Amino acid sequence: MEIILAEAAGFCFGVQRALETALNTSSQAAERQIYTLGPLIHNPQVVEELRGRGIKVLDNPGDIDDGVVIIRSHGVPPKTMEQLVEKGIEVVDATCPFVRRAMDWAKQLKDEGYQVVVVGDKSHPEVQAIYGASDETAWIIDSPRVIDELPETRRIGIIAQTTQSTANFRECVSRFVDRTAELKVLNSICTATEQRQAAARKLASIVDVMIVVGGFNSANTQRLVEVCQENGAAHTYHIEKPEQLQKDWFIGAKKVGVTAGASTPNWLIEGVIKRMSEFNEEKVMVEVEEKVETNVEETVGEPGMADYTTMPTPEPGTIITGKVAQVGTDEVLVDIGYKSEGQIPLHELGLKANQTPADVVSVDQEIKVWVLSVDEAEGTVTLSKRLADMVEVWEKLEKVHANDETIEATVTQVVKGGLLVDLGVRGFIPASQVSREFVDDLEKFVGQTLELKIIELDRSKNNVVLSHRKVLDEAYEQAKERVFSTLEENAVVDGVVRRITDFGAFVDIGGGVEGLLHVSEIAHTRVDHPSDVLTEGQEIKVMVLGLDKEQERISLGLKQTLPSPWDTLIERYSVGDKVKGTVTRVVDFGAFVKIEDGVEGLVHISQLAHRHVAKAEDVVKPGDEVEVKIISLDPEARRIGLSIRELEPKPEAPSRPAAKSGKQNKKVEETTVTEELTTTLGDVFGDLFKNNN
Repeated sequence: MEIILAEAAGFCFGVQRALETALNTSSQAAERQIYTLGPLIHNPQVVEELRGRGIKVLDNPGDIDDGVVIIRSHGVPPKTMEQLVEKGIEVVDATCPFVRRAMDWAKQLKDEGYQVVVVGDKSHPEVQAIYGASDETAWIIDSPRVIDELPETRRIGIIAQTTQSTANFRECVSRFVDRTAELKVLNSICTATEQRQAAARKLASIVDVMIVVGGFNSANTQRLVEVCQENGAAHTYHIEKPEQLQKDWFIGAKKVGVTAGASTPNWLIEGVIKRMSEFNEEKVMVEVEEKVETNVEETVGEPGMADYTTMPTPEPGTIITGKVAQVGTDEVLVDIGYKSEGQIPLHELGLKANQTPADVVSVDQEIKVWVLSVDEAEGTVTLSKRLADMVEVWEKLEKVHANDETIEATVTQVVKGGLLVDLGVRGFIPASQVSREFVDDLEKFVGQTLELKIIELDRSKNNVVLSHRKVLDEAYEQAKERVFSTLEENAVVDGVVRRITDFGAFVDIGGGVEGLLHVSEIAHTRVDHPSDVLTEGQEIKVMVLGLDKEQERISLGLKQTLPSPWDTLIERYSVGDKVKGTVTRVVDFGAFVKIEDGVEGLVHISQLAHRHVAKAEDVVKPGDEVEVKIISLDPEARRIGLSIRELEPKPEAPSRPAAKSGKQNKKVEETTVTEELTTTLGDVFGDLFKNNN
């Protein structure tokens, strides 16, 4: 006996969504009592499992005074929702988006003056919710037979319970055509329901026995039973759980089909198949075709109107516009104004690596699609978003190329000779067209979005060659013209350090235009190497020191934008102050001492010591830490006179024997005078040296 599971069986997206909502609510509100208004889904096993998680079932909202209430996928009338809100009860709405759409349509039809007609089961909670949305004015019918009993009216708007039989709905619509002057038809039957019924119909025609799994009070499951019986499977059995299977049902059966209602979980279906397999005396082969699960955003937009009797048939090979109705894991359904939604298979969505359908489309989003095929007998339309997008991309690329415009694209991969980018179609950037300078590592561009120009375009060969360098070259020429026409000397501009050399740094002052910042213009103090102060990529402010338009050269200064310590020198120092400093240079006429960053003073050779100094390096060396006295201060000339000698004790004159004669006394006096004159002349010459420094 071969067991075959229908392609579409078990949980629909609305039920799955309601169950996930209930479980999430249970975990997040564990300390509060949680209720559902009526069974969450029409499956007693699932309801019992939820009860074990603390989720109680109540039918009357008046019995609830506190806690959290979950609105099941069937929805509730607006008055019930208002009653709960007025009582201050937290409401979690798990209404199926397709049911919500049917409720919105009922309200809209009523507001526009139509007599609303709902094709469905009057006792079903979903139909009661739709009836409430029409302000309880809708007529509810379950078959065409009762239509003749209805009063005549000029304007009728007809919708259906989402699990209604498509054939029954069409027959009801056709009976209304001759009974009213204006008929608006909205096909609110859930696509998942149509798929499930179509799969059951197809399977029932080729098997000996059909097993339908689902709640006995589930309307969509009951309808599956009817569909199977109507399509050749005379031996059709409806069960809720595996234990209800009977071995004698399968005597002589070679093929057995299994389908399940929208409220039937996978584990229950698997249990049924396992139980059936145990009936076989021989090895059983089970073919389980993966069911289509869908996942729709909760938000449903404004309902659209369609005339059911005048829906045009889409033409294969054309591009049309539709609105996304359902986003599943394996396909997307699109409302294209036809009697059923068009289907976009997963491989026709044009997904990138690691993307899901929900990453590229959302419910109510308008998209363009390519019509691949139409099966009018089955009422199915197969669409492609990928092909429609590709046509649109090529049209855009041709326009960009013709107008010599630019386009942005993200680099996806490094290949031999260049880069690949994603334009909707694949584009190639040769390595020579990536930058204005040679690039030895193209990997750094992966993931970057570049502005590009098209240099080659051949749609027949699917060939697009692009250049980022052309964009950079044009931007550079424009920036260069702007700089040399508007920039003036002494202007302060923002810049970025691009390259550092031994003699300075090249700074980008906009658009790739670079100027030279010489090492001597970096700081007020001596800089041995530019890298001691600057780093590549550093943002700085610089002053334009010179512009040579003919040679296209720009000289820049950094220290001119920084405060000079000389400007406030007299606030910190006075003549006579003792300070510590570091010897920076030793020259023939003395030594330079740094007393703070950017401020150096001269210790003249005559001020190094009380004794005669032939060479300054005999007293001090670069790097020596010394204490000096400020003997002169001229901030405007940026000169400071320093002395080491004046901080040292003056040596005593050597003692001499007393003179015995006047002649000897005269000699001593002359010697003293000579020594004093020598000291005075040295000081004078020292001043002269300082003035010439």
